[in-house]
Amino acid sequence: MGKQEKRNKKPADVPPYRWMSQVFFLAIALSAALSLMSEATLTGASVAVAILILCLFILLGVVFDIIGVAVTAADARPFHAMAAHKEKGAAEALRLLNNANRVSSICNDVVGDICGIVSGTTAAVIVSRLQASFGTETIWISVAGTALISGLTIGGKALGKSFAIDRSTQVVYTVGRILHLFHCTFKRT
Repeated sequence: MGKQEKRNKKPADVPPYRWMSQVFFLAIALSAALSLMSEATLTGASVAVAILILCLFILLGVVFDIIGVAVTAADARPFHAMAAHKEKGAAEALRLLNNANRVSSICNDVVGDICGIVSGTTAAVIVSRLQASFGTETIWISVAGTALISGLTIGGKALGKSFAIDRSTQVVYTVGRILHLFHCTFKRT
């Protein structure tokens, strides 16, 4: 069995319907949390603050897309060597690689899609506020906003995918180190 087949093999103890239901409920919870955060922040916020929030959601979607692609593209060999030397984050990076299909699904599909949906609703708020400030309901504000947001999201993800493939080891190791930091922080408390 090749290394790619091993990495994509589903764990025998988790049936596919269980994974689907876990992703379903994770998507609902994340979507609700991000939407609630967006709504709470946008209520009474200026157009500039709404644009900043929109940019944060686009950036979040691009970053998680980079992680999802990097995990599927990275080679595990350097991480085995790092883990043998007990480097911080190597064990977490290996755990990510061993669960690449799930990590990719969560990063690219769950978080990425939710960020796209929430950025769309944020854009609608921005468009309605701009239309109200201009005193007109012109379609051009909506078209321009949609086109710009689509371009930023799709262009950012296209650049991110190239970066993720070219630097997959560094991306996975960085995420592994961040996860290691979280593990150490929560072990102490």
